[in-house]
Parts: sequence; C-alpha cells; structure tokens
Amino acid sequence: MLRRLLEKLAGLVTDDSFTYSAVVADNDAARSAEPIVQAVAACVPYKLTYCSEPTKNIALVRNKTLEHARGDFIAFIDDDEFPVERWLIELLRTCEQRNVSGVLGPVRPFFDTPPPAWLIKGRFCERPEHPTGTVMEGSKCRTGNVLFRRSLIADEAEPFRREFGTGGEDVDFFMRMNARGHVFVWCNEAPAYESVPPSRWTRRYLINRALLRGRNNLKLKGARARMVITSCVAVPLYSLVLPFTLLGGQHVFMNYAIRFCDHFGRLLTVAGINPVSTRSET
Repeated sequence: MLRRLLEKLAGLVTDDSFTYSAVVADNDAARSAEPIVQAVAACVPYKLTYCSEPTKNIALVRNKTLEHARGDFIAFIDDDEFPVERWLIELLRTCEQRNVSGVLGPVRPFFDTPPPAWLIKGRFCERPEHPTGTVMEGSKCRTGNVLFRRSLIADEAEPFRREFGTGGEDVDFFMRMNARGHVFVWCNEAPAYESVPPSRWTRRYLINRALLRGRNNLKLKGARARMVITSCVAVPLYSLVLPFTLLGGQHVFMNYAIRFCDHFGRLLTVAGINPVSTRSET
C-alpha cells in the first residue's frame, strides 16, 4: 500500500503553482519500509525522504515526520490511503482562499474485493463529510487527510503528545490549536481513499477499535469527567437494548455494539483495565 501511495503522489496536479516533497516515517525498528522508499525515490519527480521512529508510538511518528518536513504548508496522509490527482491543489486553494490555518478533506473507503453486505449496509467504513468551507471543531478533525500552515507548529517542541501513543493524538492536536484561535475548514473536493483489507471487515476489529477509542478519549483535557458520567449512564442502557437490535439485522446490532464498546472502553480504563493496549491489536 505504501508503494501505491508514493506512486500516486507522483501524479498530483499542481498547475505549476507550487512544488512538493514527501516524508515517510517508518514505525518499525527493522526499517521495513526503507527498501520501498529507496526503490520509488529513483522513479518519482518529487523529493522523497525516509526516516525511522523505532518506538511504537503514533504521536512520536508524526513528530518525526514533522522534523523532516519542509515548506510553508504540511499535509498528512496515511500509508494505507491514496489521493486523487487534485488533492493537494484543492486543499491549498481552499486554505488560501478561506485564509484559515488548515483544511481537512474526506477519507473514503476503498475495497480491493467486495466486503460483506452487513459492513456496507451499516456504513462502518464511512466517515462524515461536509460542504466545502464548513468550519471544523477540533474534536472532529483527523490527520488522515489534512493540510495546515507550518506556522502552527513553529513554537511546538512536541506538536503531538506522546501520551496519545495508541491514538487520539490528532484530535488532541486540533483541539489545542482551536483553543489558540486557529481555524480549520473542510474541502470536499480533495478526497483520499483508504484501503480496507479483509482483516478490518471483522466484528472483532470493529469492537477492539471502539474499545481503544473509548480509552484514548479519556486522555483529552477537560472532557474526562463528563465522558465518564455519560458512559455510566450509556453502558447499562445499551446492555438492555443490544439483544433486541439483533431483530434488525447484523448491521443494526454491530452499530449499537460499537457504541456500547466506545462507552465500555472508557469505564474499563477508569477501572484500570486495558483490553486493547496497542493499535496493532485493532
């Protein structure tokens, strides 16, 4: 998937209005991505830089990427995604026209083979989209498809906080930027597509991801008490409702099961129990 992304980046449309480079931050102590980057670097028209962060921590990986990034604007895209040809130019144009700190775009699912019907019916791989220009709250922002001005991190020694090593580091980042007055908007003309392999079609994957999300949400400043109270009410209610959702089909049951696990993950964390400790378990 990394090779596909790097090759897709070679076809980006710029209208000769800007240049770009790419940084690959490898979160593998064995440096497994290095041969791929070296092979592709000789064939693409943009500068491609490789770096490694051996410690398993997504926040540290993002910070390592920023250490090597150059230019007035920085864009993030995950290695299991690939952009449309006008991805960067649409993000950049929206950022400059709206005079904002950054711009987010949609991440849409891409299946190499047809997934189960219940997965599609429940829309479990889809994410919310918004009209272009919509101002985004930090709690709804992610780094899977985003461009922002380098000036945002000029005084940041550690833009992404290491305590969010298993996820949630991007939400925390955008919430802190919001608190400082930075504005982020949406651009629906700059989508990226995320590959969804069969390993992510399973109920176990979706459940584990929800449990981990619940755990990481509690790390967000100013939200812990409210979240815990909400989850104390939600968990028993969902427990009562879940058996009846089976009548609506697998997609309805899984929808409610995921909501239940979002809340249950929070309460388990408060109790000192972490059923999902790393991103690799999801």
